[in-house]
Amino acid sequence: MGKEYVIMTDSSCDLPQELADQLGLEVLPLEVMADGKNYRNWLDGREIGFKEFYNLAREGKELKTSAVNTATFEEKMEKLLEEGKDVLYLGFSSGLSTTYNSGESAARELREKYPDRKIYTVDTLAASLGQGMIIYYAAKKKEAGATIEEVRDFVEGEKLHMCHWFTVDDLNYLKRGGRISAATAAIGTMLSIKPVMHMDNEGHLAAVGKARGRKASLKALVDSMEATMLPGRNETIFICHGDCIEDAEYLANLVRERTGVQDIVINYVGPVIGAHSGPGTIALFFWGSER
Repeated sequence: MGKEYVIMTDSSCDLPQELADQLGLEVLPLEVMADGKNYRNWLDGREIGFKEFYNLAREGKELKTSAVNTATFEEKMEKLLEEGKDVLYLGFSSGLSTTYNSGESAARELREKYPDRKIYTVDTLAASLGQGMIIYYAAKKKEAGATIEEVRDFVEGEKLHMCHWFTVDDLNYLKRGGRISAATAAIGTMLSIKPVMHMDNEGHLAAVGKARGRKASLKALVDSMEATMLPGRNETIFICHGDCIEDAEYLANLVRERTGVQDIVINYVGPVIGAHSGPGTIALFFWGSER
């Protein structure tokens, strides 16, 4: 038997707190600045509630985010190592944040200090509940008795099959983040055109289509799932929303009707992702043949 190990991640995974607790995860919070005040983005919203955050967003308050720093990773990892546990860190896409790089930097330092211990990191190239879903399946493998190396290799081998498909309701958030031009945002808003986007193989957000109207954009997400989902791999899938639970439930029902998947975890898009995507974001995550 190998040493006991802990799966560590960061709060951009957007998992429900109770599920993270059940899975025995160590979750480090990123930070969000809303209306000039800094908050740690805990999964349970203890410093800033999800509805409170989205209300600030709707009021047009300035929103900024910051990564987990190397010192925080070192402190948390070293505490686990001193308790006799090895560490597997599954991090937020390096294509969107420096958080993963901070985690890997901390791991390098600690490998020198604890040469007989196992400290692995994996860049999931995923975000929000796409990252969360990878971690969920990794933790289930751990529960079933997989070694730290087996779980690490599972994530490395399967992460590019984690499909992230999403749409937004307010194009101005993508405009502010440089994802679309001001002209595209203005015309799209006027014509009620909604972008259909996904996460690419480098862990970046990419626009791949558009739909006329909200319902059509949600149906387009399920179209993508139907076209590429891997049979027998999607016992549980994930949906997240930017404070629009009715649309999330509508999407979940569409998925159930059209794909047969019944077990669907729904949760908020947390403040770190939501600061860049805005209220009304809807995202669908599943295992597919390709991203």
